[in-house]
Amino acid sequence: MTQSSQPKSPVTAVVLLQLGGPDSLGAVQPFLYNLFSDPDIIDLPFAFLFRKRLARIISTKRAPKVQALYKTIGSKSPILRMTNRQARTLECQLRTSVNARVYVAMRYWHPLTEAVVDQIQRDNVERIVLLPLYPHYSRTTTGSSVNEWNRCVNAKRLAMPQTSLVEHYYDHPLYIRALVQNILIAVKRVKPADRSKVHLVFSAHGTPVKLVREGDPYSHHIRKTYEAVVREGNFGLEHHLCFQSKVGPQKWLEPSLDGTIEQLAAQNVSHVIVIPIAFVSDHIETLSEINMEAREEAHHLGIKHFDMMPALHTNPLFVQALADLVVKKINA
Repeated sequence: MTQSSQPKSPVTAVVLLQLGGPDSLGAVQPFLYNLFSDPDIIDLPFAFLFRKRLARIISTKRAPKVQALYKTIGSKSPILRMTNRQARTLECQLRTSVNARVYVAMRYWHPLTEAVVDQIQRDNVERIVLLPLYPHYSRTTTGSSVNEWNRCVNAKRLAMPQTSLVEHYYDHPLYIRALVQNILIAVKRVKPADRSKVHLVFSAHGTPVKLVREGDPYSHHIRKTYEAVVREGNFGLEHHLCFQSKVGPQKWLEPSLDGTIEQLAAQNVSHVIVIPIAFVSDHIETLSEINMEAREEAHHLGIKHFDMMPALHTNPLFVQALADLVVKKINA
C-alpha cells in the first residue's frame, strides 16, 4: 500500500470551552446580558419567568463601570487572543500522536458555542472531546458550558459524533508542575535577600456558598490544587488561599482577596505574590482586579513588593497536560 493510499486516522475535534470576553467596549453590555441570562448563573425559583428581564436590568446598570475597567486593559478582553494561541499550540502538540483539530467555543461572547457546533458539523469529524479551560469543575463554569453545548446540539436536532468530556484536571501532575514553574518566575523577580519575606497568596474566583451547600465541588477542587502546588513547590514560604470577584449580596466563599491583603498588611508583611490559581489565561479578573486594584490597595496599605504570577497561557507543561487529557479520552 502506498503512503497516499494509507487510511487516515479518525479526525478528533477538541473543543476548548472558555468563558469568553467582550472584544470591544460596545460588546460589554451584551456580554454581561449573556452572562446574567445563563440559567446556571441566575438560579432562583421561577427564574425562567423573569431571567431575561433581570439580565437586561443588571447588564445595563453594570456596563458603564465594567467598560471603565476594560478601558484600563486596552478596551477589550485578551481572552480570545490567548485562547486561540492555546488552541494552536495544543493542536501542534496533539498532532504528534493523533489527528486532531482544536476549536474554541466561548460561553458568553464570540465565537459562541452555536457557531462552533455548526462548524464541527460541516467539518464532518468522527469524534469530539470537550476540554474546558476550567481546571476545577463548577456548575457555573464547566457545567454551564456543557449545558450550552447540549442545548445547541439538541435544538438543531443534530446527530453528533461520539462526544466525551474532560470534567476536571485540578490535580493533574503536569498542571501542578506548570503552576509551580510560573510561581518560581515571580519569586525569582524578588531580590534574593528578600525572598524569605514573600507570602504566596493563592486567589481563586469565588462562588456563592449556596453552591457549596448544594454539592458543587469547585471549592474542594481549588483547595486540592492549592495543597498540591504547595507540596510540589516546597517553596518554604508562607502561603494563603482566598477568593475574589464577589458579585451581589449573597454570602460568597471566604476569605476574600481584599481581606487577605488587608490582614497581611496589618501583620507588616512587606512582600506578596498573588497566584491566580483558577485562571489559565489573563483577563479582567487578573489584569484589572488583581494587577491594578489589589496592587494599588496593597501599596496603599504599606506592602512594598506586590507581584502576580504570570498566567499559564501556553506554558509547555500546561499544554502537555491538556494533550494528555485528550489522548486519554480518545484511548478510553
